[in-house]
Amino acid sequence: MIAFDHLWLLALALILDALVGDPPLVWRTVPHPVAWIGGLIGFLDSGLNRPSASPRMRRILGMLALVLVAAIAATAGWTLEWLLLSLRHGWIGIAVIASIFLAGRSLFDHVHDVRRAFAAGGLPAARKSVSRIVGRDPASLDEAGVCRAAIESTAENFSDGVVAPALWFALLGLPGMLAYKAINTADSMIGHLTPRYVDFGRAAAKADDLVNLPASRLSGLLIALAAPLARGSAGRALAVVKADARKHRSPNAGWPEAAMAGALGIALAGPRRYRGVLVDDPFLNAGCRRRATPDDIGRALRIYLGAAAILFLIVVAASAPAIIETVRRW
Repeated sequence: MIAFDHLWLLALALILDALVGDPPLVWRTVPHPVAWIGGLIGFLDSGLNRPSASPRMRRILGMLALVLVAAIAATAGWTLEWLLLSLRHGWIGIAVIASIFLAGRSLFDHVHDVRRAFAAGGLPAARKSVSRIVGRDPASLDEAGVCRAAIESTAENFSDGVVAPALWFALLGLPGMLAYKAINTADSMIGHLTPRYVDFGRAAAKADDLVNLPASRLSGLLIALAAPLARGSAGRALAVVKADARKHRSPNAGWPEAAMAGALGIALAGPRRYRGVLVDDPFLNAGCRRRATPDDIGRALRIYLGAAAILFLIVVAASAPAIIETVRRW
């Protein structure tokens, strides 16, 4: 392969994800690769996470589980890339596999479904739709709460569902991308502050914070740059990021969410309920209105599409020498 091969393959993968996304028919027939990763994590959880073990031992076993999952995922990625690069047009397969681990199209579709649900079935339908993309209790959400949840999911998942896997693929190819997805999936499954996982899932939560750190900052910048698409100000969005990003309970989610709050001119985050427990978090962009509306979901999606387009243009610009060389060789 030529220089910057992962960059121009990433550009192709982003196009494939935007056009195709995750076809339900395919993943009803065969399990999604992330489901395989989840199955491995579940197997290790049931085998290693022993309630009788001491907290220290459970932390050690949790770290071992995380290393095993990430190593197996990275090895699978390396093997696939090596096999495909041995084929004449194997780069196409690499781009297709990379697109499977990008969640750009599916994120847009799920959030757009929440907005459509308001029109089709009102608040009950919107609650049901938003429950597919957030972990908070849908029954506790009024219209503004559902809208804020959908908007926050748009911002946060742009970072860890699109920008982060794209970044790790650009840096390390399929091994880096699959290792990232393994860590991210482990965090979503076991990185919780519950009695069962507070020790066993500690390594997964810390590792996920680390691997998402660069993408979260980049995502906040991309969202801010796309703010004019929703009649917002990039400067205002960046100001809210600077003032409020670190107020979020997550060291990473606050960056894209604060940028989205500033871009839309609304307050996000704040108190919300998970599994019956009230989480009393501060608002981001607290001085602005808190009554988010379905129209704000549409504005957030315009910003999301703009931010994704800017990311794509950056990738294309960075891979231009490799693309030109590839066309010349053909």
